[in-house]
Amino acid sequence: MQDAERDSDPYLVTFDIDDPKNPMNWSRAQRWYLTIFGGLLVLNATFASSAPSEVLGMIEEFKLSDEVATLMISLFVAGYCVGPLVFGPLSEEFGRRPVFIGSFFIYTLFQVAMAVSKNTASILVFRFLGGTFASAPLTNSGALVADIWDSKTRGKALAIFTLAPFAGPALGPTVAGFMYVSGVSWRWLFGVLAIFAGVCWVGIVFTLPETYAPILLAQKARQKRKDTGDDRYYAAIEATKKTLAQQIENVLARPFVMLIQEPMLLSATVYMSFVYGCLYLLFEAYPIVFERFNAGLQGLCFLPLLIGGAVGVTLYVLIFNPRYEREVARCAPNPVPPEFRLEMILIAAPLYAASFFWFAWTSYPSVSFWAPMMAGGLMGFSINWIFLGLFNYIVDSFAMMAASALAANTVVRSLFGAGFPLFAEQMYDKLGSQWASSLLGFIALIMVPIPFVFLKYGAKLRAKSKHAIANSSARSKESDNSST
Repeated sequence: MQDAERDSDPYLVTFDIDDPKNPMNWSRAQRWYLTIFGGLLVLNATFASSAPSEVLGMIEEFKLSDEVATLMISLFVAGYCVGPLVFGPLSEEFGRRPVFIGSFFIYTLFQVAMAVSKNTASILVFRFLGGTFASAPLTNSGALVADIWDSKTRGKALAIFTLAPFAGPALGPTVAGFMYVSGVSWRWLFGVLAIFAGVCWVGIVFTLPETYAPILLAQKARQKRKDTGDDRYYAAIEATKKTLAQQIENVLARPFVMLIQEPMLLSATVYMSFVYGCLYLLFEAYPIVFERFNAGLQGLCFLPLLIGGAVGVTLYVLIFNPRYEREVARCAPNPVPPEFRLEMILIAAPLYAASFFWFAWTSYPSVSFWAPMMAGGLMGFSINWIFLGLFNYIVDSFAMMAASALAANTVVRSLFGAGFPLFAEQMYDKLGSQWASSLLGFIALIMVPIPFVFLKYGAKLRAKSKHAIANSSARSKESDNSST
């Protein structure tokens, strides 16, 4: 494809075969390092989102109400709504590296600001702004993975990478809880977050190269013009500059237009948003259910979520990814139909609903605490598979429009994550632990048919869609470029 473009226009700069500047040609060791490092950046941001759920010292010092204390989580996650609409487009205009460097530096400063905050107002403002800049890796680390892996291998890399958004929230309360019971000042929690973010920022500066191919080609074109003195050499991104009005339309309007016009995208977004909201709701529900424990032990109760997610990733890599690779070979030269990605959700959706009923009716004080804790393992496992399946389904279905589809999905999902904790305590107080958790289970049960409907009618819906691909043969290289 690149050779054909170059033949038609000898001044268009592209990657040569085995070009060392092409991220796809970098060594596997370097690409796996970047994948793991990108996941670490996501873990950093999500760890910071949930850590204040156990900052009882701050609550006591500032005499915060339960609602204001909950806002420390909700406002941070609300900041995630801003990032996808800003940092994604910025990275496509200026590259991944400068966006990572700038956003993570400012995010680190806001963690320092939290550690020295003197009043409630500053705490809430800094939490929202910190979440806004922390959202950069949530948007761009996935894009980085897409930059360096081809479609066949990317599934395995994304499976490992996807664990990070759930590992962070599970670890946050554990670390914060044990810091509190050990007598350490709450300010040191944010000191630890600042140190963690600062170390990651140093890692970005010294080990994270630019990975976005259009920017790399623009750099190559500039070098070519300098070396030859011929200003006719150019990269594709230099010839397709958008006006400010076009950028605003693409960034702000298109994602939400698609959300309204595409029933597949809307259904998948509602499902993923509900699951994401419930994850953050647990930071309010667990202290109620496990009130017999101190803050440190309550934090440990979140670890089965992480373990369940790790089991989900392992089984995906061992079972579903090889099946997908065999399907790629069978369907060649056409791509695999997007509905193939839904098989794992057919299993995960009923299990997710069941996990809430398990959690609900084992949460009596007379029942061993191990029973509701182990329900978290099933939740983590099913959450991981639901997200992996639907994320890949959206990418495969919307091809070149996938970036806009995922931007809308991320914004709505973050709104749910910010909103659910705000009513959790009232819901559990009014309904009791058993019926409050059962209510969530019933809602999850109502959503179980969504992947089954997609599996049966997905091809017909795509055929009628304005944005989705109509059939598998319509897909090609675009899907690779859109999985950001």
